[in-house]
Amino acid sequence: MTTSPYGVQTAARSTAVAARATDLSKVYGQGETRVVALDAVSVEFRQAEFTAIMGPSGSGKSTLMHCMAGLDTVSGGSARIGDTELTSLNDKKLTRLRRDKIGFIFQAFNLLPTLTALENITLPMDIAGRKPDRQWLDMVVETVGLSGRLKHRPNQLSGGQQQRVAVARALAGKPEIMFADEPTGNLDSRSGAEVLGFLRNSVRELGQTVVMVTHDPVAASYADRVVFLADGRIVDEMREPTADAVLDRMKRFDAKGRTS
Repeated sequence: MTTSPYGVQTAARSTAVAARATDLSKVYGQGETRVVALDAVSVEFRQAEFTAIMGPSGSGKSTLMHCMAGLDTVSGGSARIGDTELTSLNDKKLTRLRRDKIGFIFQAFNLLPTLTALENITLPMDIAGRKPDRQWLDMVVETVGLSGRLKHRPNQLSGGQQQRVAVARALAGKPEIMFADEPTGNLDSRSGAEVLGFLRNSVRELGQTVVMVTHDPVAASYADRVVFLADGRIVDEMREPTADAVLDRMKRFDAKGRTS
């Protein structure tokens, strides 16, 4: 057990599970148009760990994230956040779970242009009628490097700063797990590196759990672990990834696709 600069105790590698899929399947269409996006996928995401999900286009990586985050229904199997089974929840309870236990970061920043950075960060809690934990909020703002930009509106911020606001918004409510879908897709390499560094710091210093879908080997190298999908199935896993090792693995996917 270690203590972060903010006083948050985190294990070097947690064994507790923040989210779990068991034989998870997702099928679209019927008959000749039937597509199996996920084929009996079983995977765990540990607390205080940064996991990247990678795979060729159409491999099911975004579908897996959407099903695990309660943004899409499943066709079979189980999806859990902590001890809560998502498939048993009605719409109202699912909405409450997404609001209270899950943070989201998407490629589009999704900031309201009329609100300041701070107002965008606290917006989900304001809508829910919850007051932010000021000490935690201050930690989050400091971690993502926004202390001097809280009064600025989105059009006064760079793309990287806007995505940092989105990261802070996802973290501010103390979610049990944070899902990020191509969070650096709209950023230049420097801004993307900043955002990825902040995501990694949120895991190491704040004890956050992050699951990120990406196509970028460099982005995946910031994670503790990479899970690879192909044809709706998990086919490999890599710990302590490097960009070169991830790229080599992805090239094998491409070579298989050309020869099949």
